[in-house]
Amino acid sequence: MTAMHEIVRLPEARADRRWEDVCPLDRLQPERGVAALFGDLQVAVFRTFTDELYAIGNIDPKSGAAVLSRGIVGDRGGVPTVASPIYKEAFSLVDGRCLDAEGVSVPSYPVRVRNGQVQIGLP
Repeated sequence: MTAMHEIVRLPEARADRRWEDVCPLDRLQPERGVAALFGDLQVAVFRTFTDELYAIGNIDPKSGAAVLSRGIVGDRGGVPTVASPIYKEAFSLVDGRCLDAEGVSVPSYPVRVRNGQVQIGLP
């Protein structure tokens, strides 16, 4: 594990977040997503080839299907993205905004690794 995994990505700085385990870091393959369910909340977690971790909502806002974790991971103008497998719209892994439709977004969540476990911060 590299030192970069100790960096915590905070899309919204909040002291009241609870951290939940998603999976061991070594189970998260580069350029692939995994879906995690926390109650009614579905989250898609991604690891890039540059070993960065991101978490966004798993529900495609256009189709309503829980599919973003199965999308194609890529890059658009230096922004890491995932393309929805249904309508192919690209979502920023950094902040969840759709790069193909103004005003459309999915939630983004902070990610960290603790004791070899990928964790996301939930509200």
